[in-house]
Amino acid sequence: MNNKRNESDQLSAQYHAVCPWWLCFTFDNVFRRLLQNPERILKPYIKPGWTVLDVGPGMGYFTIPLAKLAGKTGKVIAADIQQQMLDGIYRKAVNWGVQDRIKLNRSMPESIGINEPIDFCLAFWMVHEVPDRVKFLGEISSNLKQGGLLLIVEPKLHVSRDNFNNTLEIAKKAGLSVVAQPGIFVSNSALLKK
Repeated sequence: MNNKRNESDQLSAQYHAVCPWWLCFTFDNVFRRLLQNPERILKPYIKPGWTVLDVGPGMGYFTIPLAKLAGKTGKVIAADIQQQMLDGIYRKAVNWGVQDRIKLNRSMPESIGINEPIDFCLAFWMVHEVPDRVKFLGEISSNLKQGGLLLIVEPKLHVSRDNFNNTLEIAKKAGLSVVAQPGIFVSNSALLKK
């Protein structure tokens, strides 16, 4: 086993149930696009020029479409605890010619580590991996501009409806309110506003 994979496996085991980088290729394929089309899911919420946070972005399945939607004057912060994920996003961004719109941020398990106002945050299939949801959602809320949006999407196979509702209660205590629950394939989802 190579060192990068071993390091990632240790990180995953040490910090909750983080999806290892070498498994993420399974989430980025043509079949998923048929069921969870990033542009269709995100377009209603993103405006050109916005600053967007894609937290726990994996290999960038949503990051590249977010960069396109934010446009030339917008910015996407891709924040992940695994450097291999960020490296994969950079390669994709170069291929798509949007690398100047994407800021890579190596997070720590206990903090996203950004300190700038954001208009929109995407947390897609990753909140269940966070060891401290109270701190996590509080950090997102503190960076969201007034009126900013957070889209939380969790997989129904891993996260029960009760667990998802508990996450929404934590988000409400962090100053966010649920404004919609969009239908996303095999997922529980909520759009929240500050």
